[in-house]
Parts: sequence; structure tokens; C-alpha cells
Amino acid sequence: MWTGFTPPLCPLHQSCKHNQPYSALRLSAVFLLLQGQVEFFICCCGLLRCLANVNFCCLKYSFDLILQASGVTVNDEVIKVFNDMKVRKSSTPEEIKKRKKAVLFCLSDDKKQIIVEEAKQILVGDIGDTVEDPYTAFVKLLPLNDCRYALYDATYETKESKKEDLVFIFWAPESAPLKSKMIYASSKDAIKKKFTGIKHEWQVNGLDDIKDRSTLGEKLGGNVVVSLEGKPL
Repeated sequence: MWTGFTPPLCPLHQSCKHNQPYSALRLSAVFLLLQGQVEFFICCCGLLRCLANVNFCCLKYSFDLILQASGVTVNDEVIKVFNDMKVRKSSTPEEIKKRKKAVLFCLSDDKKQIIVEEAKQILVGDIGDTVEDPYTAFVKLLPLNDCRYALYDATYETKESKKEDLVFIFWAPESAPLKSKMIYASSKDAIKKKFTGIKHEWQVNGLDDIKDRSTLGEKLGGNVVVSLEGKPL
């Protein structure tokens, strides 16, 4: 598995006296174990073989990242956005236009808070005006090389009725930096706890997993969902 491969040096410990090499896979080993995903990790890489090569320098690096995320809090504006999207009360046409159809959340620059990302949202009033297809527009909001959390207010039809449901999405593309993936994954529970009553959660690891709307249709109701945002599946 490792034949002919020399992994890079730990980015935060290049001056460490051990100066030992590491790989993203070895750091991932520690992270997966701490997250309780033992069976998944064993299937993917072979637990004993990889852990035998984890060095103390990089083990500390992994723990530092996870502990860094453990104190993350959720900004009040995030909770307000969720409550506004969740409560479907009688509203005037103007109020309905201001409702958020989709919104992204990110970590603040100091990595201490989860905040509403500026200018990364779609309003109901945008649909049919500046936005032709809200689902496609939402996918385009997602950064290709970093993680995000998102809420998407899905409008879909089953064989029996038309429905609306909020979906909590954890966007963690393969191309995102390892440090970002680890911090966002470790902070996910902080925001999930604020989103009470969410029925649908979706972790997405790349555009191939999300660009086809039928994948979301399956999450919402399997083969009983016949259309999403007015587009047949």
C-alpha cells in the first residue's frame, strides 16, 4: 500500500525534532477512530497497518485540531435564520419573497463561531427573477475547495402530495484541506443541536454526489418522490 510513496511532513510540526513523515490517511485514521467510525476505517484502509505508522508528532496535530473545534459556538443569527425558515406561518407576499430558500453557514475567521456566510443565500423572491432553478443555483453556491453547512428548503412532490422540508447539508468535498474537514466535522454537532426538528440530514463529499437532484429526492422519500423544484426525477 505504501510502496514507493514518501508522504509529506506534518504542516504544523515541520520543525519538530522527530521530523517524521505523515500522510492524510494516517491523520484520517486518528480522526475516524475518535469519531467512532471504526468499521468504516477498517474496511477502507486496514487499521493495524496504518496505525503502526502514526507518529506522536502527528497524533498531537490531530488532537489539536479536534480540540480547537470543541469550543465552537453558534452565532445567534444562524438560529434566527433557521427559525425563520422552519416556521411556515401566514405571510404577506412581500414577506414570502424575503424567505430564504437556501443559505450557507461557515466558520468565522478565528474558528470560534459558526456564522451565516455573507451573500451566500437564495431568497424565495429570487426564483423566477434572478434564479431560474433554485436547486442548481444552490449547488453553485458551494465552494469547490472548502467545507460548509447549509440549509435547503426543498419543495417536492410525491405520488400523493406536494411537500416542503428543510434539509441540513454538511458539504465536505474531497478537495477541501484536511484541517478544514476535521474542524467542520468536529463542529457539526454544535449546529445540529440548534436545528431542532430537522428530519433530513445529508453529508455530501463532492459535486458528483449533489449535482443530480434525484440524489436529494432519494433522501427525501426514496422512489415515491417524483419531482423536485418542479423538475421531474
